[in-house]
Amino acid sequence: MKSSRRKFMAQLGALGAGTGILSLAPEAAKAETKNKKSNPKSFTLTILQTTDVHCQIHPHDELFWENGKAVYRQTGGYSHLKTFLDKEKAKAEHSFTIDTGDMFQGSELSVKSTGEAMVPILNEIGYDLYLPGNWEVVYYKKAMQHLLGSLHAPKICANMYHDLGDGKRGELIFPPYHIWTVNGVKIGFLGYTDHLVPLRQSPNYSRGIVYTKPEENLEHYVDVLRNQEKCAFVAIIAHLGLSQQINLANLPECEGVDYILGGDTHERVRKPIVAKYSKVVEPGAFGSFVGKLELKIEDGKVVEDTYELLEVSATENKPDPKVDKIIAQNEEPFQEDIYQIAGYSTVPLYRYFVIENPIDTMILDAVSWQVPEVDIVLSNGFRFCPPRTTPDHTGNIPITHGFIFDMLPVDSQIRTGKVKGKQISAWLEKELNNVFAKEASKRFGGWVIKFRGMEVKFNAFGDEGKRVQSVMVHGKPLEAERVYSICACERDGDPDDMLCRFRGVMDTKNTPFTLHQAMKNYLGANSPVTPIPPKSAVALDAPENLLTQVYGVDYEFR
Repeated sequence: MKSSRRKFMAQLGALGAGTGILSLAPEAAKAETKNKKSNPKSFTLTILQTTDVHCQIHPHDELFWENGKAVYRQTGGYSHLKTFLDKEKAKAEHSFTIDTGDMFQGSELSVKSTGEAMVPILNEIGYDLYLPGNWEVVYYKKAMQHLLGSLHAPKICANMYHDLGDGKRGELIFPPYHIWTVNGVKIGFLGYTDHLVPLRQSPNYSRGIVYTKPEENLEHYVDVLRNQEKCAFVAIIAHLGLSQQINLANLPECEGVDYILGGDTHERVRKPIVAKYSKVVEPGAFGSFVGKLELKIEDGKVVEDTYELLEVSATENKPDPKVDKIIAQNEEPFQEDIYQIAGYSTVPLYRYFVIENPIDTMILDAVSWQVPEVDIVLSNGFRFCPPRTTPDHTGNIPITHGFIFDMLPVDSQIRTGKVKGKQISAWLEKELNNVFAKEASKRFGGWVIKFRGMEVKFNAFGDEGKRVQSVMVHGKPLEAERVYSICACERDGDPDDMLCRFRGVMDTKNTPFTLHQAMKNYLGANSPVTPIPPKSAVALDAPENLLTQVYGVDYEFR
């Protein structure tokens, strides 16, 4: 009878994807029974969060902005993160550990193994709950379902549906929420990922999935968690980006949500951002940080919450032997290529400034060198890739094949086309609004688009459609009717007339080169390189070292 009941409850959990029924898991049961000797009426709950690790399995250089300058320390690495989390769990009365997305994209190991190498690592870490991020679809829908399904802990997401075709929306792919119960007190977690995935990522990645805005069903599920399930605390776990998460926390549909534990834009929120209905946090990226939320419970109610952002020091946390062994075994088949040096840089490589960065400068230099016949080279405003700042015995900073994958996990084909000057002007205004829109809901993930061969001066915080103040192409003013040749990477599923979210491109064709080939060829011929940003993009009302697109709230990236 007990076996039949367990099977029945498991079926109920699966049905919960469409109905809001509670999904159960062994991890939740273990969490509820932990420390049963504690006072059932007065105790503290600890929620630990990682996000946007992007498959950075080893400790890495991390950039901190302190006293107006860059400071580097070694952080992260999954075996070090495991040690850190175990320490925090040991200190906690009751703990619950979550990861809010981008677990399977971002390194050569993840790409070469199609994400498989990350599964045993994540399972050994011992997470209690997961949310799919915008990059979980990078190997397409079926692989996403397989990879997330291979993780031991539950997954939730209330705005990813099966696409039945012809505009018809099926059931939710994952259960919408999860409940953690301790001493009879319920903590409700409701999951939302970025509804803009089909625009931000290559369209074919998310084929078969329908995304909806969180506010379409948020009020319903908050009602379920508050009034039906009687949760004492409700948290949204989100992968929307800090601006979108702040916007959501200001919408009336968010009433009843205590916290938004966010991700996507790699922001380091050290003090909760207090919006109209909820508090918002986001714990950095690359396994360099863990967000820690403590809830003090008295007589079944949350009477106090405290939050801090904790740094995962690689020097202060010894590697966990089991995770270390898993990493070594999974990396061994690809190790020779991962650590092969393609070239060197004389300057630190990072990607933290909103406008221009050394990493993106190096990519533009490589593509411009490989395809010299075009007027303008474009590159996406990516955020992922930890810094690389440590020289080797040569005195320069090695750039390995693995680091090229960190910079460019998708080895896209380089594509050329032609556009008129007036198209360039309209496209620039649109791209700048994506980054700096006054309404937080109109900003979506990514930094300012990168370009070479064009010099643009703009007002970051100007009016929509009027930010661009001047555009020069190779020293001459942009001409509205003149046709310019452009070059960018091809995205899987984009129409033939689109390049780098640029619509209406004429005479498009693929070159013989991919981004990785261009990078290796360039470094092979020009190393060591010195990719100092050339100030192709200049904000007239913001510093060149601007570290966040978030403004209008009490927040500072450091």
